[in-house]
Amino acid sequence: MDDIETLLWENDATGLAERVNAGDVTPLELVEAAIARAEATGHDINAIAEKLYDRARGQAKAVDRALPFAGVPFAIKDLAIAIEGVAMHSGSAVPPLVPEFSSVLVDRYRAAGLIPIATSTSPEYGLRLVTESKRFGITRNPWNRDHVTGGSSGGAAALVAAGVVPAAHASDGGGSIRVPAACCGLVGLKTSRGRIPLTPLASESWYGFVVDHVVTRSVRDSARLLDLTHGPDLLAPYQARERRRPSPRQPRASRGS
Repeated sequence: MDDIETLLWENDATGLAERVNAGDVTPLELVEAAIARAEATGHDINAIAEKLYDRARGQAKAVDRALPFAGVPFAIKDLAIAIEGVAMHSGSAVPPLVPEFSSVLVDRYRAAGLIPIATSTSPEYGLRLVTESKRFGITRNPWNRDHVTGGSSGGAAALVAAGVVPAAHASDGGGSIRVPAACCGLVGLKTSRGRIPLTPLASESWYGFVVDHVVTRSVRDSARLLDLTHGPDLLAPYQARERRRPSPRQPRASRGS
């Protein structure tokens, strides 16, 4: 397991998927390594809202290894995105919503082969640039526990920076992807409105200011995930103009370079 955890730490999502596609590692081994890492760092960073471990193990056993991100561990933000049967707290102490459906974006992540192992913490209703709430407490920066992770996607950024997952879902209205990415040394892109679907929980949010995407360790992961998750959504009131070519990507330097 130590070797797999090292693999998880040293590679971005694209690199891990290449190892799975080549047969060097199995999706279940990656998921178990991510769970072990989540448990080892959980007390220090406090970035998980709901653990999806058993569900993730089941998905890892069934995932098609030919998918672009087959078997890659992932996290979904605990705010405004539905996972069927999983409590969504939105950082609040009020009773959670337990949806009977999954959001379009969650379905697209799964279609890419990503395996959510947890939902990540957010401040209450995502309204602060610090990830702290009465429901979950303070989410701390993996690089320095005395520093904040930013918000509102602070839990997502903490899990990626701590090496639990190589990429995580995030959302941004007034800096909620960009601030945590800056605080935790990650790649964070706020996409154009209408580029990635928010439905069915919302058709738009904050008059289009709120968008969903990811925080990642590499530019190429952010670009590739944008390629795989953007596109028309019949429930949305508008959509971004069709892109003429895939996002430009850069090769990822190793952590030791």
